[in-house]
Order: sequence, then structure tokens, then C-alpha cells
Amino acid sequence: MYYDITSVYYFIDDFCKIYEEWERSRLLPSCRQRFRSGEMALSEMLTIVVSYHFSGYKCFKYFYQYEIAQRHRQAFPKLLSYSRFIQRMPSLFLPLHMLLHMLCGEETGVYFIDSTSLPVCHNRRIARHKTFDGLAARGKTSMVGWFFGLKLHIIINNKGQLMATKITRGNINDRGPVEELAASLKGLIAADKGYLSKELFQRLYNKGLKTYGDS
Repeated sequence: MYYDITSVYYFIDDFCKIYEEWERSRLLPSCRQRFRSGEMALSEMLTIVVSYHFSGYKCFKYFYQYEIAQRHRQAFPKLLSYSRFIQRMPSLFLPLHMLLHMLCGEETGVYFIDSTSLPVCHNRRIARHKTFDGLAARGKTSMVGWFFGLKLHIIINNKGQLMATKITRGNINDRGPVEELAASLKGLIAADKGYLSKELFQRLYNKGLKTYGDS
């Protein structure tokens, strides 16, 4: 898939200027550990993470080592080693989540909700994994079975635009984030059976959001 990493950077850099101002003004909790001298900027790190999903690569390690460290090396003069970048990735959760919320689409009245697993390591390496210690957990989905990691829950409208997102631990039930994600929506929302229960259906209906379950 074609993507322009320079355009991605300029867009994210504009967002980071706003985000870092909020952080300095203590409007947001700081997720950062003490920065070492000469380390990469937040905008550079977010650019790499976002570009990975445009790249078509199936493995982030290969993307980082070949696409970033070789093809785009001049664009990142303070590029971290792969292992150091992985250590810093948990600090990107909050700004990345806020970036997604700022890209929310149009309220059309028709929405779809689903989730996907975000494994952080192979199941054989669970006991040795440390990068997402305290964040990741064992979970299970109908598509991939058991995994160790996180879940990404997304609501989109009928135009395919993002409406709400939430990242949870891998063991969180799919129904858990629904009310929070759909709090401001009215109309019709479609979801698979795993998202729906009689109690949740009634609470959403009382707020003006009808649900449709697909088996």
C-alpha cells in the first residue's frame, strides 16, 4: 500500500503540538518516563506506529528494521534501536487514543461496533514478556482463539468513519465498553451476538440507541 510518510508526519506533528501543550498545562496525565537526551520526539514515534498500519507489513519488527531503519533512515536522525522503541511504546497509548478521538466522523444514525485482538507476543512467550506487563492479559476471540495482549473496540458509522475507540485488556468482555463508546450516539447500532444482552439492549434503548444483533 502506498503512503507518504512525510505527510503522515506533518499531520501528526500538528496534533502533537496541541497534545503536548495540554500535557504541559496538566490538562492530561503525563504517560512519559524521564526522556534521555537525544531521544526521538513523540511525533516521530507516532508517525512510525501509524505508518506501520499503512505499510502492508505483517510484522512490526520487520517494518521497523527494514522500512524505517533503512528506507527512511534519513527522516529519523535520532532513531532508537528496535528494542528501545518497543520499551517506549506503552507511553504512546494515550496520545494515539486521543488522536483517534479527534478524527471522529459524522453522526449518521447508523453505526457498527466490533473488536479485534492486539496480541503483544506469541503465547509461548507469555511468561517472559515484560514490555506490556500490567497492561496485557489473556483473552479469547472467535477468530484467533486464545491470545495474550489487548483488545481494540471500534464504532464506525455507515460511511466507514471512526466514531469511537477504546483499548482494553485482552480479558475484558466485549459488552463492557459499549455504553461508554456509544454514550453520545442515537439511532441504530449493529453488533454480533457477543456484544448484546437483554439488560444492555434495554439501557441503550432508553438512551435512544436501538441495537441489531447479527448471529
